[in-house]
Amino acid sequence: MGVEELGTDAEGNAKATVKPGKKESVFHRLYVGTGAFDVVGKRKRWYVFFGALVLVCFLSMILRGFNLGIEFEGGTQIQMPANGTHGVITEEQAKESFQKALGHPATEAQKVGSGNAATIQIRTGTLNAAEVAKVKETLFQDLGPIGSNGQSSVQAISDSAVSASWGGEISQKALIALAVFLVAVVIFLAVYFDLRMAAAALVSLLHDILVTAGVYSLIGFEVTPATVIGLLTILGFSLYDTVVVFDKVRENTRGLLGLTRRTYGEAANLALNQTLMRSFNTAFIALLPILGLLIVGYVLLGSGTLQDLALVQLTGTLVGVLSSVALATPLLVDFKMRDPKYAQQAERVRQRRVSQERKAAGEDFDASDDDALAKELRKEKAYAAAASVPARIQKQRPAGKRKR
Repeated sequence: MGVEELGTDAEGNAKATVKPGKKESVFHRLYVGTGAFDVVGKRKRWYVFFGALVLVCFLSMILRGFNLGIEFEGGTQIQMPANGTHGVITEEQAKESFQKALGHPATEAQKVGSGNAATIQIRTGTLNAAEVAKVKETLFQDLGPIGSNGQSSVQAISDSAVSASWGGEISQKALIALAVFLVAVVIFLAVYFDLRMAAAALVSLLHDILVTAGVYSLIGFEVTPATVIGLLTILGFSLYDTVVVFDKVRENTRGLLGLTRRTYGEAANLALNQTLMRSFNTAFIALLPILGLLIVGYVLLGSGTLQDLALVQLTGTLVGVLSSVALATPLLVDFKMRDPKYAQQAERVRQRRVSQERKAAGEDFDASDDDALAKELRKEKAYAAAASVPARIQKQRPAGKRKR
């Protein structure tokens, strides 16, 4: 079995061909980035995958909705120390005592903190004063929470009413920040790259937001203000990865319209392969602190806020690296190929390859094709060298010194 190389079809799509030789491993192909992974050429399959994923997430958000936290729906929160007269109080014991008092289960009970500072937080719908008093008395009789003074009393149990308007204000401000961020991204990418790259990056960002929100709806993760804030933080990572790939695409396609060695799709796919290992390494390094936040913050410290923040960042990072690799660049190629200049260049590439096939078959061919290809190879290497080597600035001679 040989090593795969990329050709092209009449539409400028990358097409894998096989070159005889030793078969390379997947890790070697990832490391060298020679263009062996035909992501752009198989972009229609990726479109079907992403389209199905978005459809499932959208239907889940419409039909199932979200598991909104108490900050969005309002309610009552009861808090007590986790140390009781009968030992450490667990979340299950708190739920059982709450149901015993009112006859219906609490919405959520979680342990926050560790050691003597640990507390049990019980969240439920809005309760009146009589219901709150009944819950406190039952918790005191069943569990006997010990306060900071070292004694067990009803006063060690506190309650607070949470208004739904606070979560709504957080969401409104987050949506405003999201809109400003997307507008700024489009303007920056349109100026730094071009409008087509900006459009492809914007579609990829919207995909990341929609799928991340859909995953929360499908699995039933609780949506809290920390979730909304965390959703905004993942956009920067997704955009960074996309910009890295697009920068390499721009480098590989510099002067492409005057060449006939590769189409725009092939050059973009090569850039994608050359940055693929970097994307995976970046995602892996980014996941390490997120996993640390999830494990240390939630398992050891028992903080619900840290759990919510880590969950949305973990989900968004995985979705973002996938879309930046398999969605943003293929979309860019499709946008570019709508330009007649790039379509005509792809046709010239096809014609040159047909001529080479005739040469290999021993048919009549134009001998000047080899010279033209050699010139293009030299020109392409010159473009690559100019893009990778910084410009040299001649040092100015100190004033008063003259060249002898």
